Amino acid sequence: MNIKFLESNIRTIPDFPMPGILFRDVTTLFKNPQCLHELSEGMSEMYRNKGITKVLGIESRGFIMGPVVANNIGAGFVTLRKPGKLPAETYSQKYEKEYGFDSIEIHKDALTPDDVVLIHDDLLATGGTMRAAYDLVKKLGVKKIYINFIIELAALNGRSVFPEDVQIDSLIVY
Repeated sequence: MNIKFLESNIRTIPDFPMPGILFRDVTTLFKNPQCLHELSEGMSEMYRNKGITKVLGIESRGFIMGPVVANNIGAGFVTLRKPGKLPAETYSQKYEKEYGFDSIEIHKDALTPDDVVLIHDDLLATGGTMRAAYDLVKKLGVKKIYINFIIELAALNGRSVFPEDVQIDSLIVY
Protein backbone atom coordinates (compact mmCIF):
# COMPACT_ATOMS: atom_id res chain seq x y z
CA MET A 1 0.00 0.00 0.00
CA ASN A 2 1.37 3.40 -0.96
CA ILE A 3 0.88 5.37 2.27
CA LYS A 4 2.67 8.48 0.94
CA PHE A 5 0.27 8.57 -2.01
CA LEU A 6 -2.72 8.30 0.34
CA GLU A 7 -1.33 11.00 2.65
CA SER A 8 -0.83 13.34 -0.28
CA ASN A 9 -4.52 13.00 -1.15
CA ILE A 10 -5.97 13.81 2.28
CA ARG A 11 -7.43 17.29 2.49
CA THR A 12 -6.48 19.20 5.65
CA ILE A 13 -8.87 21.92 6.78
CA PRO A 14 -7.75 24.32 9.54
CA ASP A 15 -10.20 25.50 12.19
CA PHE A 16 -12.91 22.96 11.36
CA PRO A 17 -15.32 22.27 12.98
CA MET A 18 -14.03 24.81 15.49
CA PRO A 19 -11.00 27.09 15.91
CA GLY A 20 -7.79 25.22 16.71
CA ILE A 21 -8.84 21.93 15.09
CA LEU A 22 -6.91 20.66 12.07
CA PHE A 23 -9.50 18.46 10.33
CA ARG A 24 -8.27 15.51 8.24
CA ASP A 25 -10.84 14.95 5.50
CA VAL A 26 -10.93 11.35 4.19
CA THR A 27 -13.61 12.08 1.60
CA THR A 28 -10.86 13.11 -0.80
CA LEU A 29 -9.53 9.53 -0.59
CA PHE A 30 -12.92 8.06 -1.40
CA LYS A 31 -13.52 10.24 -4.47
CA ASN A 32 -10.15 9.39 -6.02
CA PRO A 33 -10.38 5.96 -7.72
CA GLN A 34 -6.66 5.21 -7.24
CA CYS A 35 -6.84 6.05 -3.53
CA LEU A 36 -10.00 4.00 -3.11
CA HIS A 37 -8.28 1.07 -4.80
CA GLU A 38 -5.18 1.44 -2.56
CA LEU A 39 -7.38 1.54 0.55
CA SER A 40 -9.48 -1.40 -0.59
CA GLU A 41 -6.57 -3.65 -1.47
CA GLY A 42 -4.27 -2.58 1.36
CA MET A 43 -6.80 -2.86 4.17
CA SER A 44 -8.14 -6.14 2.85
CA GLU A 45 -4.67 -7.65 2.65
CA MET A 46 -4.01 -6.70 6.28
CA TYR A 47 -6.93 -8.88 7.44
CA ARG A 48 -7.28 -11.55 4.74
CA ASN A 49 -5.80 -14.40 6.82
CA LYS A 50 -7.12 -13.46 10.28
CA GLY A 51 -10.29 -15.57 10.12
CA ILE A 52 -12.54 -12.51 10.34
CA THR A 53 -16.22 -13.38 9.95
CA LYS A 54 -17.73 -9.91 10.43
CA VAL A 55 -16.51 -6.39 9.72
CA LEU A 56 -18.29 -3.73 11.77
CA GLY A 57 -18.48 -0.15 10.55
CA ILE A 58 -19.16 2.79 12.85
CA GLU A 59 -21.65 5.37 11.61
CA SER A 60 -21.12 7.03 9.27
CA ARG A 61 -17.71 7.01 7.58
CA GLY A 62 -17.10 3.44 8.79
CA PHE A 63 -19.90 2.50 6.40
CA ILE A 64 -17.70 3.31 3.40
CA MET A 65 -14.62 1.08 3.73
CA GLY A 66 -16.14 -1.46 6.12
CA PRO A 67 -18.32 -3.21 3.52
CA VAL A 68 -15.53 -3.04 0.93
CA VAL A 69 -13.11 -4.86 3.23
CA ALA A 70 -15.82 -7.33 4.31
CA ASN A 71 -16.55 -8.19 0.68
CA ASN A 72 -12.87 -8.55 -0.19
CA ILE A 73 -12.11 -10.93 2.70
CA GLY A 74 -15.34 -12.96 2.51
CA ALA A 75 -16.87 -11.63 5.73
CA GLY A 76 -20.27 -10.17 6.56
CA PHE A 77 -20.82 -6.51 7.35
CA VAL A 78 -22.56 -5.14 10.46
CA THR A 79 -23.45 -1.53 11.23
CA LEU A 80 -22.85 0.19 14.56
CA ARG A 81 -25.32 3.05 14.65
CA LYS A 82 -26.47 6.04 16.61
CA PRO A 83 -29.50 5.50 18.89
CA GLY A 84 -32.84 4.85 17.24
CA LYS A 85 -31.46 4.07 13.76
CA LEU A 86 -31.61 0.26 13.84
CA PRO A 87 -35.04 -1.33 13.29
CA ALA A 88 -34.75 -4.53 15.35
CA GLU A 89 -33.85 -5.13 19.02
CA THR A 90 -30.48 -3.65 19.98
CA TYR A 91 -27.80 -3.57 22.61
CA SER A 92 -26.47 -0.12 23.48
CA GLN A 93 -23.25 1.31 24.93
CA LYS A 94 -23.09 4.82 26.36
CA TYR A 95 -19.88 6.86 26.20
CA GLU A 96 -18.60 10.32 26.99
CA LYS A 97 -17.61 12.78 24.28
CA GLU A 98 -15.84 16.12 24.54
CA TYR A 99 -19.20 17.91 24.72
CA GLY A 100 -21.52 15.41 26.46
CA PHE A 101 -22.66 11.84 26.18
CA ASP A 102 -23.69 9.67 23.27
CA SER A 103 -24.34 6.00 22.66
CA ILE A 104 -23.85 3.41 19.98
CA GLU A 105 -26.07 0.44 19.14
CA ILE A 106 -25.90 -2.94 17.44
CA HIS A 107 -28.63 -5.42 16.57
CA LYS A 108 -28.92 -8.17 19.17
CA ASP A 109 -28.64 -10.85 16.49
CA ALA A 110 -25.67 -9.29 14.64
CA LEU A 111 -22.90 -11.39 16.20
CA THR A 112 -22.36 -14.85 17.66
CA PRO A 113 -19.72 -16.23 20.05
CA ASP A 114 -18.01 -17.85 17.02
CA ASP A 115 -17.39 -14.52 15.27
CA VAL A 116 -13.99 -12.95 14.76
CA VAL A 117 -14.59 -9.24 14.35
CA LEU A 118 -12.86 -6.27 12.75
CA ILE A 119 -14.26 -2.91 13.90
CA HIS A 120 -13.51 -0.13 11.41
CA ASP A 121 -13.79 3.64 11.53
CA ASP A 122 -12.12 6.41 9.58
CA LEU A 123 -10.25 8.20 12.37
CA LEU A 124 -8.79 7.58 15.83
CA ALA A 125 -8.67 10.76 17.90
CA THR A 126 -9.43 10.40 21.62
CA GLY A 127 -10.83 6.89 21.15
CA GLY A 128 -14.20 7.38 22.86
CA THR A 129 -16.47 6.15 20.09
CA MET A 130 -14.31 3.16 19.18
CA ARG A 131 -13.86 2.22 22.84
CA ALA A 132 -17.64 2.19 23.22
CA ALA A 133 -17.90 -0.01 20.11
CA TYR A 134 -15.18 -2.31 21.46
CA ASP A 135 -16.90 -2.60 24.86
CA LEU A 136 -20.24 -3.32 23.21
CA VAL A 137 -18.81 -6.06 21.00
CA LYS A 138 -16.77 -7.50 23.89
CA LYS A 139 -19.99 -7.92 25.91
CA LEU A 140 -21.40 -10.06 23.10
CA GLY A 141 -18.64 -12.60 23.68
CA VAL A 142 -17.04 -12.89 20.24
CA LYS A 143 -13.82 -14.92 19.77
CA LYS A 144 -11.53 -12.01 18.87
CA ILE A 145 -11.70 -8.30 18.07
CA TYR A 146 -9.41 -6.34 15.73
CA ILE A 147 -9.61 -2.56 15.36
CA ASN A 148 -8.76 -0.53 12.25
CA PHE A 149 -8.59 3.15 11.27
CA ILE A 150 -7.56 4.97 8.12
CA ILE A 151 -6.07 7.87 10.13
CA GLU A 152 -4.75 8.14 13.68
CA LEU A 153 -4.04 11.44 15.42
CA ALA A 154 -1.23 10.16 17.66
CA ALA A 155 -0.94 13.32 19.78
CA LEU A 156 -4.45 12.70 21.16
CA ASN A 157 -3.30 9.32 22.52
CA GLY A 158 -6.51 7.45 21.61
CA ARG A 159 -4.75 4.07 21.80
CA SER A 160 -4.36 4.50 25.54
CA VAL A 161 -8.07 3.82 26.17
CA PHE A 162 -7.80 0.23 24.89
CA PRO A 163 -6.39 -2.87 26.58
CA GLU A 164 -2.82 -3.60 25.49
CA ASP A 165 -3.73 -6.96 23.97
CA VAL A 166 -6.04 -5.41 21.34
CA GLN A 167 -4.52 -5.19 17.85
CA ILE A 168 -5.09 -1.65 16.57
CA ASP A 169 -3.99 -0.78 13.04
CA SER A 170 -3.93 2.72 11.58
CA LEU A 171 -2.83 3.24 7.99
CA ILE A 172 -1.79 6.90 8.35
CA VAL A 173 -0.51 8.38 11.60
CA TYR A 174 -0.26 12.13 12.18
